[in-house]
Amino acid sequence: MYEVVAFWWKTTSKGPASRGLGLILALSGLLLLGSQAASAAPNWTLDPTASVITYQSVKKNTIVETNKIRNITGTLSSAGDAKVTFDLNSVDTGVDLRNVRMRFLFFETFKYPTAELTAKVDPAAFADLATKRRVKSTLPFRLNLHGVDKDLEASIVVTMISDNMVSVASEAPVAVHVEDFGLLPNVDKLQQAANVTNIVPTASVSFDFVFTADGSKPAATATSAEVGPVTTDAAKANFSDEECLNRFAVLSRTGAIYFRPASARLDAKSRPLLEEVEGVVGKCPSLKVEVSGYTDSDGSPEANKQLSERRAQAVADAIVAAGIPRSQITATGYGEERPVAANDTSKNKALNRRIEFSATKL
Repeated sequence: MYEVVAFWWKTTSKGPASRGLGLILALSGLLLLGSQAASAAPNWTLDPTASVITYQSVKKNTIVETNKIRNITGTLSSAGDAKVTFDLNSVDTGVDLRNVRMRFLFFETFKYPTAELTAKVDPAAFADLATKRRVKSTLPFRLNLHGVDKDLEASIVVTMISDNMVSVASEAPVAVHVEDFGLLPNVDKLQQAANVTNIVPTASVSFDFVFTADGSKPAATATSAEVGPVTTDAAKANFSDEECLNRFAVLSRTGAIYFRPASARLDAKSRPLLEEVEGVVGKCPSLKVEVSGYTDSDGSPEANKQLSERRAQAVADAIVAAGIPRSQITATGYGEERPVAANDTSKNKALNRRIEFSATKL
């Protein structure tokens, strides 16, 4: 499921991602030292059409789901410096709503759109690759995910497909743990949004990264709807009505719009999500969007309703200021009505203080 994918990525720091990075590292070593390419010491570039990262996650303790991150870029320098970048907006669960949940609730791509693996490869570790054609190794790497850096290592298999092409693959699925990247709270958001329980905060990741020597003729690769880059939201001119509704529903659950206490003044931390909302509204021109404000039960109902109205209007004004027609945006405050949790703890009260987005046909 999408949740599984998220876990996979988080845990990548320890497993999947580590393997991915390991692959890249191994590949750079191969390329630097392997056969005829070794003497030329070329730089290498990841082939996104031939490279794959898959991850499995578990929900309800028994339901296993397999997903991918589709858009991958990477380089291996002649000096042994390896870097692979994953576009987290290209999470592919097979279902648009799940993809959006993974992006906005788990990875929080409006703040952290990519994950990155970096490593320094020791060419000596792959000195006999040209003759063996296949070498196993353990490689250290650094994974940056959700603003957190972790130093890890992975077991990889490096294979020389040709003098100009190398594969770096995981020897076995790698277990990854989301807590290493501060993502456990986001697992809760996924469970609430999908109405599921017991999402296991560990995932298994497998990968196969293929690199080609710069300047060499690209090899013909089989095309598949399930492998290679995909079009992300940034490249779309407009969304379908279903895509619009999916995005508004999930953006409403992020809890990433902030105000000063007892104030309708937007905090600067709200800017990343507001920019995401503005982009979605702009690509849904046939829909009218209502910005709804809610509060907890502290204070009088009348004061809470007024505060919620002012907060909703502040968000609507920010969207209009970004160039969205005023006729497409309305603002309504509901005060302490429609709570999503009991107002009995500070955590639940925070859940009730929220901004939501809904849409109807113009």
